[in-house]
Amino acid sequence: MIQSLLTMPVSQTSVNPLNNEKELYHYLVSCQNKLNNQQEEIYVSLAKKIDPIDPLAVLKVIAPNQPLYFYWENCRKEEAITSYGVANHLIVNGKDRFVKIQQFIQENTEKIIKVGDHNLSYSTPHFYCSFSFLDTPNPDSPFPGGTVFLPQFQVMRKKNNHALIINLAITKETNIELICEQIQYQINLISQAPTTITYRKSKLTEIPGIEDKNALTFKKSVISALKSIAAKKFSKIVLAHSINVTLPKPFDYINSLAYLRKNHPDCYIFSTSNGKGKQFIGASPERLISIHKQQFVTDSLAGSAPRGKNLSEDTYFAKKLLRSEKEKREHQAVTDFILQRLWQLGLQPQQAPLQLLKLSNIQHLWTPIYSPLNANIHPLEILAQLHPTPAVAGVPTEIVCQEISRYESFDRSLYSAPIGWVDYQGNSEFIVGIRSALIDKNVATIYAGAGIVAGSEPQKEFEEIQLKLQSLLKALF
Repeated sequence: MIQSLLTMPVSQTSVNPLNNEKELYHYLVSCQNKLNNQQEEIYVSLAKKIDPIDPLAVLKVIAPNQPLYFYWENCRKEEAITSYGVANHLIVNGKDRFVKIQQFIQENTEKIIKVGDHNLSYSTPHFYCSFSFLDTPNPDSPFPGGTVFLPQFQVMRKKNNHALIINLAITKETNIELICEQIQYQINLISQAPTTITYRKSKLTEIPGIEDKNALTFKKSVISALKSIAAKKFSKIVLAHSINVTLPKPFDYINSLAYLRKNHPDCYIFSTSNGKGKQFIGASPERLISIHKQQFVTDSLAGSAPRGKNLSEDTYFAKKLLRSEKEKREHQAVTDFILQRLWQLGLQPQQAPLQLLKLSNIQHLWTPIYSPLNANIHPLEILAQLHPTPAVAGVPTEIVCQEISRYESFDRSLYSAPIGWVDYQGNSEFIVGIRSALIDKNVATIYAGAGIVAGSEPQKEFEEIQLKLQSLLKALF
C-alpha cells in the first residue's frame, strides 16, 4: 500500500499545500485515508520556495526550545541548512552503527512522498547524522555512537535561493488538525527570524576561566608514544588535547557560529545538539566524503604549519612544510589509507597533486581524492570504511584506537568523528568534527589533536595544539 502512495504524482494537487491551509489539511487527510492498517507509516515531504532568510537566524529563533537540530554552512559554496524537530530518528551504539543507520535511511527514504516545490535541486529531504569517535562511547558521553534523524523542518539556502521543507510522519492515528496547527506555528516562528545574523564583538578584554590541567600529561603522552613508535608497535598516533573554559553565564554559541563563518570561510561551519541542552560546534577544514550525482570526493589532510604574519613569512612556512620529511610522511600515511580503503570498495580513486590548504591561522598538506561512484554503494558504506582515518587516529587503526583510550583521559565524543547528511537522492556530505567544542551552558570543552610520528618533538606538538585551539577560543569570546 505504501508503494502505491509513493507513486502518486506530485501534480495530484494544483496548489502547493503549503500555500493554503485548507489544501494542506485535505491533502494530508487524503494521504492518511489511503493507509490500510495501524502499523503503516509514511512521510509527507512538503517543499516551498521562500523569501531570503539566514538559516543561522532560524537557529537563533528555535534554540531556546532546545530541540534536536543540525546547522551546516559552507560559505565557499554559498550553502546553509538549519534543520530541527524529529519526524523519525534512531540512536545506536556498537560496531554495526553505520550499517544500522544506513538501513534506517534506506527504509525511511522508501516511505517518503514528495509534494510541492521539490523540482528545486536543493529542496530534497535530508537525513542528518552524527557519530562519536568510538563506536561505543562512555556511558556519560553527551552523544551516542550514532544518531540519525529526519527533521520536521528544514530551512535551506543555496546561493540566492531559499526553501522550506517540512517532513511529516503520518499514520492512521495522526491528528491531522493538530499537525496543521503545529506547522502554522513553526512557519510563524521562522518568519520572525531576522534576515541575517552578524557577529557581535565581545566586550571582554581577556578570556576568563581557562582550565588546562593536562598540558604536562599531553607532553608525557607524546614521549611515551614516541617510545612505542620506536619499538614498532605503531607508526603514527593522533593524540588529542582538551581545555575547559567557564563563563559566569551561558555561552552565546549562535554568535560564535557567526564569528566562525565570517573568519573561516574555507571551512565547514557546523553545530548539532543532543536535544538536551548540549551543543557541538566547530569550523572543520576536513571533508570526509562528498557525493554529488554519483561523483565522490574526499580529502587527505595531514601535516601542518602556521600562517605567516606577512607574505614573506607565510611563503617561508609553506616551503618548509612542503619540504618536511616528517610532515610528508604523516600526510602520505593518510593518503595511502584512503586509497586502500576505496579500492577495497571496488572504486578506482584518482588523486590530485599534493598542494597546500591555507586557512586563516594554519596551513595543511592537502591531497584531494576523487572517483566515480557505483549507484549501489551507499554513502554510509564509504563512511564505515574511512572512519577513523590516520589523520585523526593513526596507523594501524585498530591498535592506535586502543592506545588512544589509554593515553587520553577524556571522552572525545563527536570530536574527530563524522558529521553530515544524506539526502533523498543519495547525495551526501560528511566532515570530520575537528576544530570543535562541546558547549554545556556556561562550560565549553575545546578539542585539538596532533599526529605523532617518528621525529615528533613534544614541545612542538603542544604548540601545534595551541595553534589549533585558537579558532574556537576566539569564536567563544
